[in-house]
Amino acid sequence: MVIGVTMVNVAPGKEKDVYLAVKGKKGVREVYHVFGEFDFVVIIETDSLSELNKLVDEIRGIEGVTKTQTVIGAEI
Repeated sequence: MVIGVTMVNVAPGKEKDVYLAVKGKKGVREVYHVFGEFDFVVIIETDSLSELNKLVDEIRGIEGVTKTQTVIGAEI
Protein backbone atom coordinates (compact mmCIF):
# COMPACT_ATOMS: atom_id res chain seq x y z
CA MET A 1 0.00 0.00 0.00
CA VAL A 2 1.20 3.50 -0.87
CA ILE A 3 -0.05 6.57 1.00
CA GLY A 4 0.27 9.99 -0.57
CA VAL A 5 -0.70 13.42 0.66
CA THR A 6 -1.44 15.86 -2.14
CA MET A 7 -1.92 19.55 -1.49
CA VAL A 8 -4.03 21.27 -4.13
CA ASN A 9 -4.56 24.90 -5.17
CA VAL A 10 -7.58 25.88 -7.22
CA ALA A 11 -8.77 28.90 -9.14
CA PRO A 12 -11.07 31.23 -7.17
CA GLY A 13 -14.68 30.10 -7.36
CA LYS A 14 -13.79 26.52 -8.37
CA GLU A 15 -13.48 25.11 -4.86
CA LYS A 16 -16.75 23.18 -4.76
CA ASP A 17 -16.37 21.76 -8.28
CA VAL A 18 -12.82 20.59 -7.59
CA TYR A 19 -13.79 19.17 -4.19
CA LEU A 20 -16.58 17.07 -5.70
CA ALA A 21 -14.39 15.89 -8.59
CA VAL A 22 -11.51 14.89 -6.30
CA LYS A 23 -13.72 13.24 -3.67
CA GLY A 24 -15.25 10.94 -6.30
CA LYS A 25 -11.92 9.49 -7.49
CA LYS A 26 -11.01 5.90 -6.65
CA GLY A 27 -8.09 5.89 -4.24
CA VAL A 28 -8.96 9.19 -2.57
CA ARG A 29 -9.47 8.40 1.12
CA GLU A 30 -10.10 11.91 2.47
CA VAL A 31 -10.30 15.51 1.24
CA TYR A 32 -9.90 18.48 3.58
CA HIS A 33 -10.57 22.10 2.71
CA VAL A 34 -7.83 24.04 4.50
CA PHE A 35 -6.60 27.58 4.99
CA GLY A 36 -3.07 28.67 4.16
CA GLU A 37 -0.83 28.14 1.17
CA PHE A 38 -3.08 25.40 -0.29
CA ASP A 39 -6.85 25.04 -0.65
CA PHE A 40 -7.17 21.27 -0.16
CA VAL A 41 -5.26 18.40 1.38
CA VAL A 42 -6.04 15.07 -0.25
CA ILE A 43 -5.15 11.76 1.40
CA ILE A 44 -4.59 9.07 -1.22
CA GLU A 45 -4.25 5.32 -0.70
CA THR A 46 -3.26 3.09 -3.63
CA ASP A 47 -1.70 -0.31 -4.20
CA SER A 48 1.36 1.01 -6.04
CA LEU A 49 3.41 4.09 -6.74
CA SER A 50 2.34 4.03 -10.39
CA GLU A 51 -1.34 4.10 -9.36
CA LEU A 52 -0.61 7.04 -7.07
CA ASN A 53 1.13 8.83 -9.92
CA LYS A 54 -1.86 8.24 -12.25
CA LEU A 55 -4.29 9.54 -9.65
CA VAL A 56 -2.24 12.69 -9.01
CA ASP A 57 -2.12 13.26 -12.78
CA GLU A 58 -5.92 12.92 -12.89
CA ILE A 59 -6.27 15.46 -10.08
CA ARG A 60 -3.95 17.86 -11.93
CA GLY A 61 -6.18 17.51 -14.98
CA ILE A 62 -9.34 18.65 -13.18
CA GLU A 63 -10.58 22.00 -14.45
CA GLY A 64 -9.78 24.65 -11.86
CA VAL A 65 -6.73 22.93 -10.35
CA THR A 66 -3.79 25.32 -10.64
CA LYS A 67 -1.07 23.60 -8.58
CA THR A 68 -0.37 20.41 -6.67
CA GLN A 69 2.36 19.20 -4.37
CA THR A 70 2.56 15.58 -3.26
CA VAL A 71 4.49 13.85 -0.50
CA ILE A 72 4.63 10.08 -0.18
CA GLY A 73 4.54 8.25 3.14
CA ALA A 74 7.55 6.12 4.08
CA GLU A 75 8.10 3.45 6.71
CA ILE A 76 10.42 4.16 9.62
